[in-house]
Amino acid sequence: MTLDDVMADLQAHGSESTKKVLVKHGAREPFFGVKVDHLKTIVKKVKRDHALALALYDTGNSDAMYLASYLSDPAAFTKAQLNKWAKGAYWHYLSCFAVPWAAAESRFGRELALEWMGSKKEQIAAAGWSTYSSLLSIQPDEELDHAEITDLLARVVRDIHAAPNRAKAAMNNFVIAVGTYVPALTAKAKATAKAVGTVDVDVGDTSCKVPDAGVYIDKVIASGRHGKKRKSVRC
Repeated sequence: MTLDDVMADLQAHGSESTKKVLVKHGAREPFFGVKVDHLKTIVKKVKRDHALALALYDTGNSDAMYLASYLSDPAAFTKAQLNKWAKGAYWHYLSCFAVPWAAAESRFGRELALEWMGSKKEQIAAAGWSTYSSLLSIQPDEELDHAEITDLLARVVRDIHAAPNRAKAAMNNFVIAVGTYVPALTAKAKATAKAVGTVDVDVGDTSCKVPDAGVYIDKVIASGRHGKKRKSVRC
């Protein structure tokens, strides 16, 4: 499929009801309001097409930008391309999902995660924490820097309540990711959650809630999924 083919397909499958829901979560024009289920039908047709993914992201259309993450080839990314994506991620569906998914499976995942965490821009900082969380979900524990992760947990305790809105949510999710995917650090993640306490995030006109990290980790442990890695960060 060409860029024009995909954009025409997205426009044909957009809906006003989906747009209304996404607007409440932070989306803004231009976008069509395409459900993720349909995006995945396009993925089945196209598979991987990195050039097309880059062109879709450059449209600035949120549906196309989200789809771009599915179609991108992690091995083909340059650092400059990923930085461009992070800068263009204007709301959390892009900064906390699409961009981190692409970055985490690239060879620049950890490097960019650490760089982006330090940004003063809300969505870039959120992308950094989300990228590191994604890395935890797919990398074997022996390839992870446990001392670095421990330092990041301490950073969460120190900085989370003063962080920008969506960065706070991403930092909370990082604590959950540590406790969920790295059993050797679960106790430290739970201690971090206790030290942090309630995390207040403005979720707009939605019913979304910020999970209690400690409670969430316990649920994962009880489910039998504790420490189980994922084959891919994309979902």
